[in-house]
Amino acid sequence: MTALEVRNLHKRYGQHVAVDDVSFTVEEGEIFGIIGPNGAGKTTTVGSIAGLRMPDSGSISVLGLDWNAHNVEVMRPLFKALIAALVLITALVAVPNAAAAETRHPIARTDAGWVKGTAAQDYRLFQGLPFAAPPVGELRWRSPQPVTPWHGVRDATAAGDRCAQSTDFAGLPRSESEDCLYLNVTAPRSASGRHLKPVMVWLHGGGLTTGGGDVYNPSRLAVRGDMVVVTVNYRLGVFGFFGHPGLEDAGALGLEDQQAAMRWVQRNVAAFGGDPRKVTLAGESAGSHSVCSQLVSPPAASLFQQAITQSAFCSHGAFAASALRPVIDIPLWVPQAWHIAHGQTIAARVGCADPATALECLRRKPVADLLAQQPLPIPAFGTAVLPEDPAIVLAQGRFQRMPMLTGITRDEGTYFGLLFSPGLTEQQYRDTVAQIFGDQAPQVLAEYPSSAHSSPAQAAAAIISDLDWAWAARSNDRLFAAHMPTFAYEFTDRSAPALFPFPPGLDPLASHGSELQFLFDITYDVPPLTEKQRRLGDTMIGYWSRFVTTGNPNGRDLPSWQPVRATATDPYVQELGIGRGHVGPYDRATAHNFSFWDSLAN
Repeated sequence: MTALEVRNLHKRYGQHVAVDDVSFTVEEGEIFGIIGPNGAGKTTTVGSIAGLRMPDSGSISVLGLDWNAHNVEVMRPLFKALIAALVLITALVAVPNAAAAETRHPIARTDAGWVKGTAAQDYRLFQGLPFAAPPVGELRWRSPQPVTPWHGVRDATAAGDRCAQSTDFAGLPRSESEDCLYLNVTAPRSASGRHLKPVMVWLHGGGLTTGGGDVYNPSRLAVRGDMVVVTVNYRLGVFGFFGHPGLEDAGALGLEDQQAAMRWVQRNVAAFGGDPRKVTLAGESAGSHSVCSQLVSPPAASLFQQAITQSAFCSHGAFAASALRPVIDIPLWVPQAWHIAHGQTIAARVGCADPATALECLRRKPVADLLAQQPLPIPAFGTAVLPEDPAIVLAQGRFQRMPMLTGITRDEGTYFGLLFSPGLTEQQYRDTVAQIFGDQAPQVLAEYPSSAHSSPAQAAAAIISDLDWAWAARSNDRLFAAHMPTFAYEFTDRSAPALFPFPPGLDPLASHGSELQFLFDITYDVPPLTEKQRRLGDTMIGYWSRFVTTGNPNGRDLPSWQPVRATATDPYVQELGIGRGHVGPYDRATAHNFSFWDSLAN
């Protein structure tokens, strides 16, 4: 494959830019003609490199020959027929056929070297792009390091390994790879240096212990939404959120990886047609919570301009001033000392107890041994990434101010109800409610009798949906709306395909993560959407793309979506559901029994 290198033609995004930044694209197998001194009559085939309108200065290099900008002109597609005739006569190259068009490979230039991706009919895909050096050997538990540049053209047609994870989660295979700091870029075919598109950086969910960027195929989102989508891997579990004396950023390396990926986007996304000045950081579940962490992280300032949080909260403020506690009561962040103490326990369990040699010993341990000793994956503060307790920073309003789109699903609790035995008996349900709510348990049991649900486990899930999620979301929405434009939603399609297997006795309904397939094509085995659901997905992509483009989800042919008012008793929420009247204003307070929970809280 022939690479076309552009030198000193564009300074805004660095010395080197992809050829696509300045003109049209010439596909693999098409004719690339050079006219000028010593170049007249020469032709060559190329691997999807772009033609150039040469500026007043600079040079290009083709086949190792330098051509000065003053006397070189790269032919436009208008002259392809003429050149093709010349080629047929001289038998220099062959004109591509329709089958060859399906295997065309676009190339782009990153700051580490050239990469070759895959071209579909309406988008380009580059996979397995390294944004940091492999964190292996002596780099295990170290901050992400720069990528070593490569020569030639790197293959970017397959995803990189997912970061080490032990759980066979929703059909995802176990991984023992530490060489995993890769990202994927999906761009519409119309994206180029002359037509930069807004960018969405996607952080996957999975409880900070499982998942990967390649789980989410964003081609629909990129094409219909007219945006560049970047999906990211980051270190998980014991490799990303581990602490030990001597580790500088113990408990926050996964967050550092995310920032390294965002810095890569700033340096390189223009080469793929993305605008580094218009980046939205988005995520779901643990990825959404990671967005919260980045909102309060000083090193992340200026790396993104908008935020989307799906099914996770930045604050437990609703519970801070009330008599209630969440059913699933897990802290959002912990002090670094907590991770260090747990890390010492893990070190002792794997035979690395001696403080003098512990880190050296731990770095030699097989991945499988460490995966068997997963810490509770909660990001640590008191680090360079999170210098202060984010709960305090958020409560004081000291976070990055930017437009936010945030929301939950109608039945978040069904997934978290799996923490209880799906075979929960009536007595076990009563005992669990008594343990959590104490003196208020009789009132909770009267309001949520198991007889009103398909099983005691389903009743427990309803409590979690209403209290832990919807009731808490109201406070979270108000927190951000007091400082910046905030748009809240609730996904309510209870017939949506579940992303996880649910046992008998626990119906998924509109469960945790069920909105994802409406935005992405999930790459593991999930039932397909119905036609009505595809239409809802198109509407959601419309909202998401307008937000990524403008900071406001409203647009032509989309039902109106009002922003949250921080002073409202029940802030505005947009319903995203199936059927007439189910995309628009939503009475979250009634749907989730707020009057009851408010009475207990006070």
